[in-house]
Amino acid sequence: MVTQQPVAPAAGPSAGAAFDLDRLVCFFEGDYVPLAEARVSIMTHGFLYGTAVFEGIRAYWNADHGQLYALRVREHVERMRDSARIMLMTGLPAVDELCGQVVEVLRRNGFREDAYVRPSVYKSTRAIGVRLHALEHAYYILSIPFGDYVDTAVGVRIGTVSWRRTGDVSIPSRAKIVGSYVNPAFSKTEAMLNGFDEALVLTHDGHVSEGSAENIFIVRGGRLLTPPVSDDILEGITRAGIIEIAADLGIPLVERSIDRSEIYIADEAFFCGTGAQISPIIEVDHRPIGSGAVGPITARIKDRYFDIVRGNVPAFARWLTPVYPGRQGSAPGPARV
Repeated sequence: MVTQQPVAPAAGPSAGAAFDLDRLVCFFEGDYVPLAEARVSIMTHGFLYGTAVFEGIRAYWNADHGQLYALRVREHVERMRDSARIMLMTGLPAVDELCGQVVEVLRRNGFREDAYVRPSVYKSTRAIGVRLHALEHAYYILSIPFGDYVDTAVGVRIGTVSWRRTGDVSIPSRAKIVGSYVNPAFSKTEAMLNGFDEALVLTHDGHVSEGSAENIFIVRGGRLLTPPVSDDILEGITRAGIIEIAADLGIPLVERSIDRSEIYIADEAFFCGTGAQISPIIEVDHRPIGSGAVGPITARIKDRYFDIVRGNVPAFARWLTPVYPGRQGSAPGPARV
């Protein structure tokens, strides 16, 4: 395997530039190698049956600081280890070691733009047969430049889909299991083919669960409302961050079940997630939300969130890991690796 030395930020792809995917550095089979060398057999159990778990981690470039900030690395790694445990995959490296590898992959790619990291633990045995036990597992970490996944400025129009969120009694909702993302794929495609930007997905008993791959908040009477973890949602790290931001801004928040019709009469609504970031919802099922534009509470939370993730709010520096050590303008406070 080829081991590459860390590179300075200037060596990475510049913002908006084309990049050579195969030359990006990933962590695979215990080494840092070009993505072109990271290959698994089509007989790999994780490929055949979706028996893998993953995380999505964002990193934000701050040109004024000359720094790339990885967001909530430890929390993502801890959740990935929990997901792996649910899937009978134990014996992974310690949290600190995995966090360090996530940051090192970013560092070796030298990004000077926003990026996305995908660590994954997968059943690596080459075998036919549906099961979780008596299989080996491995993990990889890759990263790519990454912009908006869902609109974060104007807002999105969403539609309720016929597919229901997979219940925890079928596939654990709190685990990010690769195979379970077929359910969101059905929802996203139905919504988009029906002319919407995103899906609104209900639980089997008809309560609001989440988007295709985003947690949801609504605003009524100055309060934030969001579905509880018992309504088959992913225990979102960004969702937890929004709850913390709301407390910091003095915005009251309640976690409770939400009916579909309650969104129709909400003052505001927004999605959140690592991919979605903060994405205002301006229409549901052809009904405008509030004024049909981004609402004031959503705007406050969104602005605060983007200030935090780019390293501009010292009080939230604990969320961030500076990728390039010794760079002027690194986030205050200790790195989280």
